[in-house]
Amino acid sequence: MSTAAEAGLRRILAVVDLLIDAVDEETLVPALLPLLLGAVPGDSIVWSPRAGSAERPLTLPAGLLTPDVRDAFARESAADSLVTHTTLGPGTPMRRSTLQTRSEFHALAAYRDVYHPLEAEQQLAMSFPAGYAGGVPRKVCVAISRSGSDFSDDDVAAAALLRTRLSHVLNRLAPPPLPPSPVTRRESAVLALLARGLTNQQIAHRLAISPRTVDKHLEHAYAKLRVGGRVEAANAWLTRGRTAVHSAR
Repeated sequence: MSTAAEAGLRRILAVVDLLIDAVDEETLVPALLPLLLGAVPGDSIVWSPRAGSAERPLTLPAGLLTPDVRDAFARESAADSLVTHTTLGPGTPMRRSTLQTRSEFHALAAYRDVYHPLEAEQQLAMSFPAGYAGGVPRKVCVAISRSGSDFSDDDVAAAALLRTRLSHVLNRLAPPPLPPSPVTRRESAVLALLARGLTNQQIAHRLAISPRTVDKHLEHAYAKLRVGGRVEAANAWLTRGRTAVHSAR
């Protein structure tokens, strides 16, 4: 293996080592961006959530995207084939030069208002599933830019290798929400009376069961609805618990 290849492998392994120890995305990404720029060398990197998310992109150098650049990208990126591949397509690592000629790139309004000011003459972009946010599947897009020479086949291969590991780690850090366990019909009956403001004694009298049994039904229902008290349980049952009633009694 050549010296350059050994150095490239070490840079990739540095990213992998960081991912293995990751405990949350908030601390991971700032440490990750410079290592990604080492593994797939470039002048800048943009790490951004799926379009439409309220999350702001993170960049290296920091503050790379001014408000004017972000606004221009929002207006003009729909005509950019690399953006389409990354956000709506398969998201595999892709060089801009694979999708369009230099003249086609320079003809884009986004080149004038976004890429040229950033000196992003060459780009390699990818996206990948990145766990869940607010119960909704999330995707992260990564774009690495250069002002000089184009990205090599080795750069694309390194990005592909890291893409799989990035997705795996982010899915681990933000797993899908667990489906709510269904409440039984008896637990639902208790919750319905609870939502009407009845006390445990009144619920017990109405259902001809003991107050202790009411306590147990509520304990189980709290766990299934993932709530911590009477008010939360009543609200949860009114908004979503009715759809989770199990046929068991």
